Amino acid sequence: MKSKTKKKNSAVLPILNPDAAGIDIGATEIYVAVPPGRDGEPVRSFQTFTADLRPLCQWLQMCQIRTVANGIHRGLLDTAATDSGDCRPGGVSGECTSRQECSGTQDRCSRLPVASYLHSVGLLKASFRPAQEICAIRSLLRHRDSLVSLASQHVLHMQKALDQTNLQLHHLISDITGVTGLAIIDAVIAGERDTTKLAALRNPRIRTTKEIIAKSLVGNYRSEHIFALQQSVRLFRVYQEQIVACDLEIERLISDVAPRADAALQPLPPAKDSVRKCKVIPPARAMTLREEGHRLLGVDLNAVPGISALTVQTIVAEVGPDLSKFRSAAAFSSWMGLSPNNESAEARSCVQGHGTLRIEQQWPCECPPSRFRRANRLWARSTAVCARD
Repeated sequence: MKSKTKKKNSAVLPILNPDAAGIDIGATEIYVAVPPGRDGEPVRSFQTFTADLRPLCQWLQMCQIRTVANGIHRGLLDTAATDSGDCRPGGVSGECTSRQECSGTQDRCSRLPVASYLHSVGLLKASFRPAQEICAIRSLLRHRDSLVSLASQHVLHMQKALDQTNLQLHHLISDITGVTGLAIIDAVIAGERDTTKLAALRNPRIRTTKEIIAKSLVGNYRSEHIFALQQSVRLFRVYQEQIVACDLEIERLISDVAPRADAALQPLPPAKDSVRKCKVIPPARAMTLREEGHRLLGVDLNAVPGISALTVQTIVAEVGPDLSKFRSAAAFSSWMGLSPNNESAEARSCVQGHGTLRIEQQWPCECPPSRFRRANRLWARSTAVCARD
């Protein structure tokens, strides 16, 4: 009996992007592949120095390349093209794609022609990249997050120094970096050892009584631990100063972004209690962030349950006001990870509030699971309004 052999499908895919190239950006080298026939050496390598990126842009323009696909970020190529003026006027656009989509082989020189072909037939999906002015805000906001993380480490060092001196102040005050905590710590560093005088620095809003605070301040006050406490406080304040400077620069960059709403024509409704009585940041700053988000996005995202003023700032910095690259609100929610595939484990972790979101916002933590679906629908409607505008 003759065995049946399956016929291979030899259909030829239509070329949608004939002027497409593939680029693989490494730490020290960049490999570029152009379609066959455009150059005698279709695969070339360049170093990542800026002086070598400019000849790369000129070579792409000489080969009449209009679009490129690369597996990592295209920031280096964009910077070189913008500075040199060689590629951008020629219309070369970049499509940041996933490395796994063209990972048929591990060899760079073999993978790049495959990436170029897949991009030419339209099988590579482009990643989202906001405008340059939004990228600048995003970089500073992520830098600010790193400063906050470093400052929090020195708070832990302060608590460790208090533990080693057997001062239990941080167990009675929720925030030792507040008015009462820093006042008492500064007095201890200055040499004050009278617990009654130290407890008198207590702010009236602190619920713990002066007697209990005075009792918690009885310790050994060893010099080496006081020295460690002094350095931790100094470093914490240094980072706080840098955070303030970073906030001012972020506000300056945000003010330069073109508005999408006029406060005179579209006045904001009264703010929610979560904004007017914000406990995470000063209420005045929360109101300012709400107004800036409305000016840039054209809608009041704080009206959506679970979205705070800081979340709106993160959305503005990570995405920007232009959502036209997303075909629908559902596509935008899918890109963020708010509505992942139900068959994957990410669906459960997304609802529980563990890090599968593409945007680093506090959405799942601030929105309880019982309200997540309703809030997701409201969020989709708000983003749809932004996309239409």
